[in-house]
Amino acid sequence: MTLFADIRALVIASLDTMTAEGVLPAGLDMSNVAVEPPRDAAHGDMATNAAMVLAKPAGMKPRDIAGALAGKLADDPRIASAEVAGPGFLNLRLSASTWQGVIAGILQAGEGYGRSDMGQGQKVNVEYVSANPTGPLHVGHTRGAVFGDALASLLAFSGHEVTREYYINDGGAQVDVLARSVYLRYLEAHGQEVAFEDGTYPGDYLIAVGEALKDKVGDAYVGKGEQVWLEDVRNFATEAMMDLIRTDLASLGVKMDHFYSEKSLYGTGRIEAAIADLDAKGLIYRGTLEPPKGKQPEDWEPREQTLFRSTAHGDDVDRPIQKSDGAWTYFAPDIAYHYDKVSRGFDALIDVFGADHGGYVKRMKAAVSALSDGRVPLDIKLTQLVKLWQNGEPFKMSKRAGTFVTLADVVEMVGADVTRFVMLTRKNDAPLDFDLDKVREQSKDNPVFYVQYAHARICSVQRKAAEAGLTSEAADLSQLTHEAELALAAKLAEWPRLIEIAARAHEPHRVAFYLYDLASEFHALWNKGNAETSLRFLQEGDPAATAAKLALIGAVQVVISNGLAILGVTPVEEMR
Repeated sequence: MTLFADIRALVIASLDTMTAEGVLPAGLDMSNVAVEPPRDAAHGDMATNAAMVLAKPAGMKPRDIAGALAGKLADDPRIASAEVAGPGFLNLRLSASTWQGVIAGILQAGEGYGRSDMGQGQKVNVEYVSANPTGPLHVGHTRGAVFGDALASLLAFSGHEVTREYYINDGGAQVDVLARSVYLRYLEAHGQEVAFEDGTYPGDYLIAVGEALKDKVGDAYVGKGEQVWLEDVRNFATEAMMDLIRTDLASLGVKMDHFYSEKSLYGTGRIEAAIADLDAKGLIYRGTLEPPKGKQPEDWEPREQTLFRSTAHGDDVDRPIQKSDGAWTYFAPDIAYHYDKVSRGFDALIDVFGADHGGYVKRMKAAVSALSDGRVPLDIKLTQLVKLWQNGEPFKMSKRAGTFVTLADVVEMVGADVTRFVMLTRKNDAPLDFDLDKVREQSKDNPVFYVQYAHARICSVQRKAAEAGLTSEAADLSQLTHEAELALAAKLAEWPRLIEIAARAHEPHRVAFYLYDLASEFHALWNKGNAETSLRFLQEGDPAATAAKLALIGAVQVVISNGLAILGVTPVEEMR
């Protein structure tokens, strides 16, 4: 339960009492009664819309209901005041003891503070990164990796059973191109001069792969045609690239539960089984699509082909799944892959795609809806582009990759913690500017520094307290009465509610935003202590006051640590 849920329960109980007393008519629907932070913090700590949503069905004026409800709530020790505002909103101010109780609850719960059973053990598959195994991960993949990993942690924290999954796109023509590129490096390892034609991968990262292939097969493939080496080299190169990708992900702190190969769908009957399932539901037919407006997609043909009736499940047009020559379109294995996810018993699916996959959203949602008979929801989150900057200019560097900045480049320059936090300082579908100079600044404008600095400051105070033999054990929290201290406690009380909101919306960036706001509240209290000595965390000659203040900042430390853990960032104990 969150404090907001507790106060809502109090509001509902008070409304029930009003009903029993005949103030309100029986049978009112209370489901839309909410307790939330007011739009303007100056109006109070919480606000309820109870009178506004009940007035019409009750046949009463909103202000009359609000006034009666205010009288009931004022009898509860948690409520310091209840004031009617505007047409009938009710603004609530909570007592100091309520905020003091929040601190005690946080310290008791520790790592469990904010965790909930909201997810009720629902099995969720989060698929993210899923880059083609043709080279190292680039900065765009980095954003998808961080977002997907933080989302998975957020869902687990809120009571879901989460599977992190990577779909290996190893069934398409791009893997043949990889094999040919590795073969050129293989010839190069044998001392031959080679030329990388357009469409091949010239990055230096394949040099080691070519040499490894030479070590494995010697000169067995030198001078031989593709019919001899293509399949073997494709398998060898794909595994080498996946080893590279796993290493890149590990450097970022990302560990997948499951890697799923697209290639495993071909020649195994899995694609055919998925299409047969749709066919049995009357969703597969032969037809000719109208020419598309705008840019023509690769899978459109001006002739009859096999189509999926995706418009029956919310898509704009039906989609081809098999070409006129009998070859599967790109969409067919994706259908089969998601059919496999549904068959594995997941209750919900989340796919994290790059922004360039926006046109794929409706067809995939339609496919999953059809395959699961509407039982399994699919949420597709698109991550927008990342622009790197340094010295005020766009940053472009990667001799190793050839044409782009790699994940490894970014992690090497600023570290995994900074990379992860900064990637979550914007909502996933908003473009992100990643300034390599800004993220190294030690200022309020650098959110990762500001949050880490708050944690480090708390650790510093705790070390000094320990040296003086002072602790927060058995603290008398009633000594925390200053409005700045209670404001910090109020911010801490928002954490469980924030988690539930972020988890429902699939928006881990909310955690990063909250941590910045919490750090701001903490630093503001620290700065007030510079001028007002009674607000300093270590009170000379007053161990009781010190214990209460140590409890307060200990609660802040708990929430910052829990939040950073969701983001995959390690809290620091001192700044260097």
